[in-house]
Amino acid sequence: MQKLENLLEWGGTKRDIAFLVIGGIALFLSIFDILPLPFDPAWIAIILCGVPIILEAVVGLVTAFDIKADVLVSIALVASVVIGEDFAAGEVAFIMQLGALLEDLTVARARAGIEKLVHLTPRTARVIDGSEERVIPAKEVRVGDILRVLPGETIPVDGVILSGQTSVNQAVMTGESLPVDKKEGDEVFSGTVNQFGSFDMKAEKVGEDSSIQRMIRLVQSADAGKAKIVGIADRWATWIVVIALSAAALTWLISGEIIRAVTILVVFCPCALVLATPTAIMAAIGNATRHGFLVREGDALERLASVSDITFDKTGTLTYGTPRVIAVRSFLTDFSEEELYLCTAAAEQRSEHPLGKAVVRCWKESTGDKIPREIPESEDFLMLPGRGVKARVKGRKIVAGNAKLLKEEGIILPEEIAEEAESFRKEGCTVIFAAFGDQTAGFLALADTLRQNAAQTIGEVKKAGVTPVLLTGDHENAARHIASQLQIDEVLSGCLPEDKLNWIDDRQKKGGKVCMIGDGINDAPALKKACVGIAMGGIGSDIAVDAADIALVNDEIREIPHLLRLAKRMMFTIRCNLTFSMTLNFVAIILAITGILSPVVGALVHNAGSVIVIINSAFLLKWRS
Repeated sequence: MQKLENLLEWGGTKRDIAFLVIGGIALFLSIFDILPLPFDPAWIAIILCGVPIILEAVVGLVTAFDIKADVLVSIALVASVVIGEDFAAGEVAFIMQLGALLEDLTVARARAGIEKLVHLTPRTARVIDGSEERVIPAKEVRVGDILRVLPGETIPVDGVILSGQTSVNQAVMTGESLPVDKKEGDEVFSGTVNQFGSFDMKAEKVGEDSSIQRMIRLVQSADAGKAKIVGIADRWATWIVVIALSAAALTWLISGEIIRAVTILVVFCPCALVLATPTAIMAAIGNATRHGFLVREGDALERLASVSDITFDKTGTLTYGTPRVIAVRSFLTDFSEEELYLCTAAAEQRSEHPLGKAVVRCWKESTGDKIPREIPESEDFLMLPGRGVKARVKGRKIVAGNAKLLKEEGIILPEEIAEEAESFRKEGCTVIFAAFGDQTAGFLALADTLRQNAAQTIGEVKKAGVTPVLLTGDHENAARHIASQLQIDEVLSGCLPEDKLNWIDDRQKKGGKVCMIGDGINDAPALKKACVGIAMGGIGSDIAVDAADIALVNDEIREIPHLLRLAKRMMFTIRCNLTFSMTLNFVAIILAITGILSPVVGALVHNAGSVIVIINSAFLLKWRS
């Protein structure tokens, strides 16, 4: 029952389904005349399925002179009823409502992504007024105010740090997997989270000018600017109506038989034409679901078939989004790399910093066994925000952190160690120096690791005729290193949300069609703006998933090439369906003009055409390149 409710919420309504079921039963009774009713049961289908079509056509014509496929259907319905062909009228109404329901089922649910973004907006701020500290609503902060931000709090406005050192989680703005160390003079952004040290800052951009508010506006404007695809039948509706009415009128004038004219109107009804697109889309969506995709927009696959570029966010999309220790270097002869690794992990054991946690996790998992490796307890632990940690392990003083921490402790960083560490930094790694006592022992290099199938996926994307592009908030070294490993030629690093959105907007203004794949809140505007947005459904934020047209539920990016090929195959199937339905229409019109087809037989021919279209679309359910 819950599955039925979810289906109904996704597109159709209980009323539409009930009307279709009752209308279908009524047509069955009309054909076989099972019940001795005082009226033709086909009238039930005409009223339940046909009247809504006529009302919609009249409203569209009167209010906006909008000629859609339902105008011709309404004319055929009324004409059939006038000459007493009740079954033909009911059958046409039933088929058209079935097509409309299938189209409705491919329309996405209303989403709450913008509301969730709004909830990220900080509510309060700590204002420093002389020696007094006051908590006020964030919207009341003014440019120039001095604010204090404590550990764990969300930064209320954009500004510059005046005093204090900290690490800030900027994932909401840049998508970076690691916190960024901040000191006096550094910029901080609203909506980002202060993780460790407290600091005082000067407000520079407040209210509607703050970063989080700008991102909300970007998402709203991107959504409003995305063009929606118009159904094929509605796109050609004006010509279909004109040709059908002209052919019917001429036939009536020449032959003098109104039944031929009505038959033309019936067979000209675009039943198979209306079903051609939604049935193929529904089948393709079913196929995509089997491969881990949740298609949230009905026309997403239609748009995906024509994309020229596919842009990837780096962290969490092409990589796992979690740092790992990829190298350990010891420069002391009496300390092995294994011992340096162990002592550093022990010193970091109580650290709350993601890098420290990564060192501990990687040490425990380094044997590959299910049983984690043990780590000795540390003493005198001290965490220094933005620099590193100090502790005592096995009676020995351990300092683990950046070069600034070593300098503060009076520990010399030999040039040999600094040069090798710099070579790792150029490859996008983060380095933790380790000192035993007063001597630098070596370092650990950490980096985000590529997903297992990332390189193969990029290669298959290229084979599908689509150009891969890397758009990331990470710094240039990390971005270039990942791009070179994956053979991605076009890279844009250090991107804020508006940078990604602007790049996509510029590319699409030049005639390209862009598919964006991302996972973070910072990707939401770009996912909205792109011709097609695909979000990582497993590790991705709710806001990114809500902003996207398609969600990759299991985060298996190796299925992306299949989705691209499936979209192209779906469009091929749609073209075949359209060609067949139009050919059938014209053959049936010729037979109707010559008097060979009656309205009822014409309706049945149309019914058969619709069934063939549905069967052809159904082959997409299990299609695989």
